[in-house]
Amino acid sequence: MLSSVRNCQTIFLTSAILHSHQRCVSTPVLCPQEFGVISLLHSISSMENGRPPDPADWAVMDVVNYFRMAGFEEQASAFQEQEIDGKSLLLMTRNDVLTGLQLKLGPALKIYEYHVKPLQTKHLKHNSS
Repeated sequence: MLSSVRNCQTIFLTSAILHSHQRCVSTPVLCPQEFGVISLLHSISSMENGRPPDPADWAVMDVVNYFRMAGFEEQASAFQEQEIDGKSLLLMTRNDVLTGLQLKLGPALKIYEYHVKPLQTKHLKHNSS
C-alpha cells in the first residue's frame, strides 16, 4: 500500500493503520513531500517499526524504511546501496543528495528539502539544548 504513495498522495494515520489517497487536502491529512518530516514524525510513535526516535541512532534499514514510508519507494534503495545510516544521513549536504545518490532531480530536491534538512534541524535543536 505504501509503495503507491507518490506525487504528494496523502497519508491518513488512524489507529496505526495507513491508508493512501490521491490528493492532498486539509487536516488530518499529511503530505510528507509538502509538509515535511516534522509532521510525519509527530504522527508516528517514537518506536513504530522499531526505529529509534533520534535519527542519529538509525541503522541503514531504518533510513530506507523512513523514506519508503514517506512515499519514496524507488529512491529508498539508493540509501541502502550507499549504506546511509542515520549518522550519515545527518551529515549529508544538498549536493550529496542531489548528485551523490544518483536520483532524479525532482525527488532528490524533495528528499533534501522536506526530509533531510528538517531531520538535521530537529536533531541539532534536540542536541544543543
